[in-house]
Amino acid sequence: MSKPVRRLVILVRADPVICGHSGEARNLAEAALLRGFDDVRILTWPLEALQAAGLPLKPLDALLPYSPGITVERPDPVGDGRVPDGRYIAGLTGRLVELLAEGVPTVVLSMYLTPHTDVVVQAVAGARAAGLAPDVRTMAKAVGSDITNVVSNALRTGAWGAAAVVLSTYLQNDDLLAVSEFTKEEVVRWAEQVDARSGTRFAAELTERVRVSYPPVDTSAFLDLDPAAVDAALAARGLERDGYVLFLSRITRAKGVDDLISAYRASRTSATKKLVIAGAGNAVEAARAQIAEVPGDDERILLLTDVSDAEKPLLMRGCAAYALPTKPVPEFVETFGIALTEKMLAGGGPVITTVVGGTGEAVGDTALVVEPGDVTGLTAMIDRAVLDMDEVERLELEQRAREHALRFDRVRVFDEMLPAGSRVVELPREGAPL
Repeated sequence: MSKPVRRLVILVRADPVICGHSGEARNLAEAALLRGFDDVRILTWPLEALQAAGLPLKPLDALLPYSPGITVERPDPVGDGRVPDGRYIAGLTGRLVELLAEGVPTVVLSMYLTPHTDVVVQAVAGARAAGLAPDVRTMAKAVGSDITNVVSNALRTGAWGAAAVVLSTYLQNDDLLAVSEFTKEEVVRWAEQVDARSGTRFAAELTERVRVSYPPVDTSAFLDLDPAAVDAALAARGLERDGYVLFLSRITRAKGVDDLISAYRASRTSATKKLVIAGAGNAVEAARAQIAEVPGDDERILLLTDVSDAEKPLLMRGCAAYALPTKPVPEFVETFGIALTEKMLAGGGPVITTVVGGTGEAVGDTALVVEPGDVTGLTAMIDRAVLDMDEVERLELEQRAREHALRFDRVRVFDEMLPAGSRVVELPREGAPL
């Protein structure tokens, strides 16, 4: 095999983790192939580590394949059980050093600052200290939970040193990215708090250097869906077009599933339409218990935990309305809302959501908006979306939503992520054949 000449390495919590950012990494990898990179690597965690962490995972037998040219690596841990967490970090770091030692011009993108950016900074420093002189450009992307969870909780508990380490590691990269304007604002806001406590000057530098790079979406997977495939997928689940309200995301407290179930029960819509809760997460059992509180509700409220990536757009296309009533909690704030843009591309009924964190950037002015935690308002909005909107209004909203979501196409996002001044390799000209 000939030596690759253009390489992209992405460190991320990849499939099978149910997370918009694992899909984001997949889409960046695929776009990199279209833009001339001939070797794309996703470095991620062994399955046993993901399972032990209790992360929501997709069915392993339903994962979509990657294109040829994309290699997913799950380095084995290094060391014995006396180094429980560091063993996996050592495996990732060591493998990245090996790739850098091959002398291939490389872009390394880390998503989630903790711990993936730590791995990149340590590997690059280690390679240079060993005299390897890697040809590398590093890009670190704050995707949200690393800031709204790790940094914010460190400061809430008084552990400002931990927050300072995350920010300083971030700044050691060549390019600093954030998944939304909201995320950038959060980075700067928490940096200001670190500065106030420690006399550092993180906020000014972060304000100047951080660029927004929105999540890339494979728009082709959600456009021009085959009507027969939609009908077949729905029939397999005992559903019909416009016969259900859909929630499809991680099932966690922050996503507002409990509010949605309560709102649906109080709605006029519940007399004629089902509610489908699809996904996985740490609130699945709580949702199941809430459904069981009302006898017979397991007939009209379906809880699906085995939806594949291929089935997802079909369920989105067929629903009467899609609801993601996310709300801020201490451990999580929605920093964009990738599932919202996917639904907007797929078409079907209106999107109902809240303006929390970065969701406003995801939906623009094309969604029906309620206040976070407002169950009464959510009930009214479900009925409006399903029962009260005429077909002309629904179609106009669907078209505007799709047009807004197209700006997040993965090739467009990739090109904006790697502007001319940040390129390690020269990419095809804008508009050149792919």
